[in-house]
Amino acid sequence: MHDALEILNKTYGYQNFRGHQEAVISHVISGQNAFVLMPTGAGKSLCYQIPSLCRNGIGVIISPLIALMQDQVEALKQLGIAAGAINSSMIPAEVEQIISQIRQGEIDLLYVAPERLLMESFLEFLEQVPIALFAIDEAHCVSQWGHDFRPEYTKLSLLAEKFPNIPRIALTATADAPTRKDILDKLHLKDGKTFIAGFDRPNINYSIAPNIDSKQQLFKFIKEEHQGDSGIVYCLSRRKVEEVASWLEQKGFTALPYHAGMPAAKRMKNQRQFMKEENVIMVATIAFGMGIDKPDVRFVAHMNIPRNIEAYYQETGRAGRDGLPANAWMVYGLQDAAMQRNFIEESDAPENQKRIERQKLDALLGLCEAVCCRRKVILEYFGDKYEKCNNCDTCLNTPETFDATIAAQKALSCAYRTGERFGVNYLIDVLLGKEDSRIKNFHHNKISTFGIGAEHSKNEWKSIFRQLVAQNFLRVDMAGHGGLSISAQGHKFLKTKNNLQMRKHQEPTKSEGKTKSQKKGILALVSEQDKFLFEVLRAKRTEIAKSQNIPPYVVFHDKTLLEMAKNRPQSLEKMSTITGIGEVKIQRYGDDFLKVIANN
Repeated sequence: MHDALEILNKTYGYQNFRGHQEAVISHVISGQNAFVLMPTGAGKSLCYQIPSLCRNGIGVIISPLIALMQDQVEALKQLGIAAGAINSSMIPAEVEQIISQIRQGEIDLLYVAPERLLMESFLEFLEQVPIALFAIDEAHCVSQWGHDFRPEYTKLSLLAEKFPNIPRIALTATADAPTRKDILDKLHLKDGKTFIAGFDRPNINYSIAPNIDSKQQLFKFIKEEHQGDSGIVYCLSRRKVEEVASWLEQKGFTALPYHAGMPAAKRMKNQRQFMKEENVIMVATIAFGMGIDKPDVRFVAHMNIPRNIEAYYQETGRAGRDGLPANAWMVYGLQDAAMQRNFIEESDAPENQKRIERQKLDALLGLCEAVCCRRKVILEYFGDKYEKCNNCDTCLNTPETFDATIAAQKALSCAYRTGERFGVNYLIDVLLGKEDSRIKNFHHNKISTFGIGAEHSKNEWKSIFRQLVAQNFLRVDMAGHGGLSISAQGHKFLKTKNNLQMRKHQEPTKSEGKTKSQKKGILALVSEQDKFLFEVLRAKRTEIAKSQNIPPYVVFHDKTLLEMAKNRPQSLEKMSTITGIGEVKIQRYGDDFLKVIANN
């Protein structure tokens, strides 16, 4: 562990290990297997990189995405670590060169995709070289209950059979109890030690709002809180991705689309631009994201709800990986809940899996309509205890609840008396007693529920209906015209008339949510001179990155530049005390940044 600490100090530029890092690293260096669950940004990669450098042989890291491999290899090279990758984007001559370097002991860390690792010829090659360890990154991909299931990952169990004396470490940031069990079973890690560091990302502010005008809401959010920041906007469909990206461009933002329907070259070009430039917004389907290692993403916005809390946690975890404040913002509506339920029911999954997916969706909808701390709901879902965070919308602006028993009875009865085939807007018009031709043609102005809902406004009724769908009292016919029908749970409620509490609708106000002043707190810089210096340091970093064709954060993270701007080191010795600056980076960039500090 003396060697491990020295590598941490001199190579990575950090003074101390964080959380479980030291225990995991010590365990793996000693040759033991491990399963590691740490939140994004907690330093999982050090848990296999440092043991690989301490042990004899090469560290083999199984990673699911080419882009992630490339980013990590480039970042390691910047630290002076001999790293390489073998993937399908490389020509045979490039692969042969890496193989040759491995044979000659010139590479310490090798990144490969599971498909490559499982090739018989590659396994035979690995049997001929000394191996320090196998690291299985994004290990939740092994589980069919996980949100990014990859069938190839299930075959990685053969590592235990072919290399029984080589330590294996599996790592992930998101895995509920069934997924964790799957990882241990399928990767044959029951004999190893499990390290669970918790799921909390205290730097992320969570905010979820009803979908009123999603594009305008998104524009207001970015304009007020993230002008000039990099961020990700997730949409459910390819069409919506193109539409939102184009609309943001018209509003003056640099916004790029990304979805599986685009040509591969265009997708790759947009991803490279997002990774290598600052102040870029990526508008994407979930085809984009897993393994994105850009630390300065300041916000993740969802224009629709994802499938479950694991997917939401994984996607929002792409914000603020550098530990600085970031926002997870989402709007959702009645159609979102209906669409996700429809996806489950129409899938080819066995009934048992559908049942689990329904439960997971219910948990996510519960998060959307929660009146308590959002972080508490998320963390308790994963088995963590939490009370109140004061860094989510419900903590900062506690929502009111009301007794919705009568309102729910009226809404369900109205759906029943109109034949369970009309959409929410029509039912609201009936409840409010609107005398229009359509209602008269169907004679719904003569039924008992006509005009009985005048105590609530149209927006309040929309909120009530949305919560009834979220709680599975009403179902939406997605194949037809969005007609609402009463579920078995809804019929049960009409019989029992149990007390029902709901979130009270609140009209959005200009002061709602966080403000620009809180966004400025990201900089953690008091004086204008320090803020100016930070921007000049960022400009220098961009200049260096462009000259090497690498992302700016590979040179230095924002966190490192912030510390520079506050402490203003005047010598290389002083600069070496700044977090995230190891010996190689001091040699490469120290003088350049000292000049910037001296001149400002």
